[in-house]
Amino acid sequence: MTYDRLVCANCAGPVSEGRCPVCRASRERLQRQSPFTDLNPMVLIALLVALIAALVLVAHQAV
Repeated sequence: MTYDRLVCANCAGPVSEGRCPVCRASRERLQRQSPFTDLNPMVLIALLVALIAALVLVAHQAV
């Protein structure tokens, strides 16, 4: 989940702006949630393709 569209229940401002302590705490929690949140989808697809290619190579060598 991204915080760029979330609205704070405390100050009714965007969480991404961090107007109040509640916004700032939520923003920090969401940023630390996953190390993969900032990865580009194309990078994830490239990693998946590389993993599949490695598995095919290993399976081919085992035969």
